[in-house]
Formats: sequence, structure tokens, C-alpha cells
Amino acid sequence: MTDSATVHSIQVGKPNVIEATDHHKAWTTGFQKQTVAGPVLLERLNLVGDGQADLKHHGGPDKALCVYPISHYLLWRAELGLELVPGSFGENLTVCGMTEDDVCIGDIWKIGDTKVQVSQPRQPCWKLSRWWSVQDLAVRVQQTGRTGWYLRVLSEGQLEAGDSIQLVERINPRWTITAANQLMHSEKNNIEGAKTLASLPELSASWTATLTRRSRNQQESPPEARLFGAEGSPDR
Repeated sequence: MTDSATVHSIQVGKPNVIEATDHHKAWTTGFQKQTVAGPVLLERLNLVGDGQADLKHHGGPDKALCVYPISHYLLWRAELGLELVPGSFGENLTVCGMTEDDVCIGDIWKIGDTKVQVSQPRQPCWKLSRWWSVQDLAVRVQQTGRTGWYLRVLSEGQLEAGDSIQLVERINPRWTITAANQLMHSEKNNIEGAKTLASLPELSASWTATLTRRSRNQQESPPEARLFGAEGSPDR
């Protein structure tokens, strides 16, 4: 994270129903977010004007804001051949001057009038793939580590594009978003690592539960449903 990290843009949107096609049933998503100008009020659970479709897996205190680095867009445009713009990954904040390598679990930031805290990496789901008609996009986001991350709100207030992102406190310098992603998705036999990350009070409740199950050798939910849809098939 550089000293010049800033909010590039802010996106909000309410859930919408996407009509059925020959290939898919109707589905609901909060993915269609629009860039907003001027100050936006950040409340405990989200930005005013924003909402999530699947509150079981998205939203809530630990996932009030989704953040994505603008630097990833150049890579995705080249790889996918799509005209992607800030907000194309469904994020609320598109940010400059930081990536998953620079951000740590528990980091506390001041943005505008607000104070926020990094809670977990984003785990991409099948809706991202379906939105862009790229069957394996969620898998590719996970495999590349270009996931983005979530924030919880410590102090409500207003923020806007152009605001600086000031690091107030770094609690867990070992646990970057990159390191957390690596442990969750690529080091499933690293039981000690799972115990250590799960013990962090700043980690989201959902990741704490998953890593605690892993550390106890209990069965985890398979990733196929998240990555490919309820049927666990990339063809659905």
C-alpha cells in the first residue's frame, strides 16, 4: 500500500432480476452497480443506495464494502478481450495504489469521514462468470489471486472518489490478502496456518468458521457450488 492510495471510483446498486434465457433460469444479482459522483454516505452495512442479492453469502457487517484494485483491469482487459471499466467486478470501491500484496487482514483505514477495517479476501462466485459470459472467470479470479477484499465499517460517514486511503493501524502484517488467499485455496493441508489465521479476531466470521473446521479436520463445503452454481457444474 502506497502513501498515495486513493479511491478511484465508487459504485452502488440494488439487486436486479435477470430474465431467463435458453441457457439459464432467471437469477437475481446485485452485481449491476453504477458509478456515483460526489459524497456517498457509508453506513454500518453498506453504502446508501447499495444492496446485495444473496445475504447468506454476501453483505453483513464483515462484508459491508467490496474493494478491487484498478491495476487489475489492464490485465483482465488483455486476457479476456472485454471492455471492462471500474465496477465491472461488482466492487463498491475501485482503488489506486494497492493490491492484495499490500493489504493485510485487520488493516484499519481512514477514508473521508469513515474508518473501515479489512476483514477477508473476496471469494468470487458463479454470478461473476455468468454476468460476463466467461464460464471459468470465477475460477480464474481465484487462481490468479486478483480477488479484491472486503471491509467492515468501524465509523460511519461520507466518502467520495478522490479521497485518500490512510492506513491508521496494521495489526497482522504477516497476513496479507495474498497470503490468506494462498492458505485458503492452495494450502488446504496447512493445518497450523489455518489455526493461526482463524485465531485472528479481525478475520471475518465466515472465514474463521471455515478455517476452524479445517483445523479440526472437519468437512468443508466444496467450492464447486460457489464457483459454478448450485448444481456444481460449469455448464449450469
